Amino acid sequence: MLATVGLAQAKDRRAVAEPVAPSHVCARLAPSSENVTDRLQDAIAHCPPGSAVYLAKGIFMSGPLEMKSGVTLWIERDATLIALAQPKAYDKGLGNCGRIGGKGDGCRPFISFSKTRGGGIYGDGIIDGQGGALMVGTSESWWQLARRAQTEGGSQNVPRLIQIDHAQDIALHGITLRNAPNFHVAMNRVQGATFWGVTIDTPADARNTDGIDPGASQDVTIAHCQIRTGDDNVAIKAGNNGPARYISIIDNSFEWGHGMSIGSEVSSGVSDILVHGLTLDSTTSGLRIKSDVSRGGLVERVTYENVCLRGNRWPIYFDTRYDLRAHGDEVPVYRQIVLRHVRGGGGALVMHGLDPAHPLEIALEDVRFSDSATWQVENANVVVSAVWPPLRGEQGQLLSGAWEGCAKAFLKAPSKSANGIAPR
Repeated sequence: MLATVGLAQAKDRRAVAEPVAPSHVCARLAPSSENVTDRLQDAIAHCPPGSAVYLAKGIFMSGPLEMKSGVTLWIERDATLIALAQPKAYDKGLGNCGRIGGKGDGCRPFISFSKTRGGGIYGDGIIDGQGGALMVGTSESWWQLARRAQTEGGSQNVPRLIQIDHAQDIALHGITLRNAPNFHVAMNRVQGATFWGVTIDTPADARNTDGIDPGASQDVTIAHCQIRTGDDNVAIKAGNNGPARYISIIDNSFEWGHGMSIGSEVSSGVSDILVHGLTLDSTTSGLRIKSDVSRGGLVERVTYENVCLRGNRWPIYFDTRYDLRAHGDEVPVYRQIVLRHVRGGGGALVMHGLDPAHPLEIALEDVRFSDSATWQVENANVVVSAVWPPLRGEQGQLLSGAWEGCAKAFLKAPSKSANGIAPR
């Protein structure tokens, strides 16, 4: 693993380095069979900036926690912090958490960074959201509630695992996040965040369990992470709360999930994004930009390079008509999109601009898929160089061993552990 992410390569404007362990531990907590929420929250509250609250080997059961500026939660290897599956513990006071309603914001997150600066989560331990466990006092799990909400046309009120809101300089390193009831990491107006060596492991059928969502945030790096989940592996969003820009996705591996996404909310603009050294194995979509006229905006200066895909239904999916029923005048415009050194198998390669007046503008350089892949191109201005299958009559030849060489990146992966994720 490289110790730094090169500035010449990264779109994150910071000098990003691998996070290191805090030099001081302010409190060491031993595991307990009881609810440790109060004890753990008290330790965080009394920990000085620059220090860590340390969880030793064992099991810790807790309700919602609020982090403090400069404080790190250090979860050691073989320690597991488990989120209580108790709607009342997360409820915001209106009795909506754990129910289906018109809105889905009735629950507090399990771990919250709100208006904090510095600190984060460190260690080789596990945070388990218990999305599949029965909620206390009910006969269904958080995930079952989410599926029922989908069937009934409502919104599930379930907690996010980690929420980072109006915060600065947050770092997550080495931690495993699994079984989130909803999004694993959701960000809003964050200035500076690093995710390094994080593993996210949640079943493919767990609804709305995005991996990492940098929303309305800037100067973010996601590096050396393994993510498989029930929705977008990573989704960069920019709704009405501000733009998302200067984001680097470096040397990551995605297994099941909905892929490397931008959108669908992009009304405040997404720009200056670098995706470098990414493998996407069996994600439904691969590289995806999605929006429509109800939430569109400008997406520009996005570069994907050294990407390897296989087993994807839509290896490339750049679509301005994500919801065909959408109405509005927020026009999605994608321009200065570059794909360079991209390899894949079969599937649909979709590039749909909105209309002739708002075409998708994209450059493809050394982009090669198998003969069974099919291009679906509408309202797009495409510059091509060494592309297969041929696009718009371009003459080319599939380099011998191109796909096989890319596939070796998967075949050389470390042997998988019992839960299916390769050990770090």
